[in-house]
Amino acid sequence: MNAVRQSDASAIPALRTLAWAGFLLGFGMGGFFDGILLHQVLQWHHLLSLVPGEPFRDIKVQILADGLFHVLMYLIAAIGLWKLWKARRAAATGDRLLLASAAFGFGVWNIVDAVLFHWVLRIHHIRLDVNPLLWDLLWFVVFGLAFVALTWWLNRGEGPVGGGKSAAALVLAVLVGGPVAALPPRDTDTVMVFFKPGTTPNQVFAGIEAVDGRILWAAPTGDVWALDVRDKAKTALLYRHGAFLVSNSALALGCVKWTSAKL
Repeated sequence: MNAVRQSDASAIPALRTLAWAGFLLGFGMGGFFDGILLHQVLQWHHLLSLVPGEPFRDIKVQILADGLFHVLMYLIAAIGLWKLWKARRAAATGDRLLLASAAFGFGVWNIVDAVLFHWVLRIHHIRLDVNPLLWDLLWFVVFGLAFVALTWWLNRGEGPVGGGKSAAALVLAVLVGGPVAALPPRDTDTVMVFFKPGTTPNQVFAGIEAVDGRILWAAPTGDVWALDVRDKAKTALLYRHGAFLVSNSALALGCVKWTSAKL
């Protein structure tokens, strides 16, 4: 990279750390972008959408898989933030290198996602219902190859870019993008209720009655329910009737919508 070649040899280790920080932050943001936009907002797919077998039709498996995916992205982003902190002095003058590395990481995530998950393992596509290959290729080009090309363009330039504020912008993007994955949708009355093993039907229905809930969906096993509850203050009552988790996160609700459509 030009930024590295023009630097004093003693600064190369710090710049290498900075490059890794940018790559990991970009990679993590690629995962956040995928998870938030495609899993939750558009609800076009989930991580294991096309994995065959009855266990993978279980909403709990889908929620667990998407949850573990987000945890992995959080971990990668956290390592990126740690490396950025270690290279904070280099970041003051190496913002072009940092941005190029972040763009490369973002592009690499989308290339890996397309090649490995869409075409090799075939566990999901960008869209499952309309022209899967076309959408996979479009995503691969726009968010994969285009960002790798952006990396090349940034590396060809010289001098600072972004007014020396690239590090702050990346940190802000990660700190905002990560938590968004756990936020509930606005203006929703739907909650997901997970009941403990051994909870009787009488306990379940007593809990639903206690919160004045309306049943939207239930798993065949009877231990996961989607309820319409207008008064959220009442949801704590469900724990008295055998629930061990009550959630209105976008991740859980997106899985409900996707699973319900498949049944």
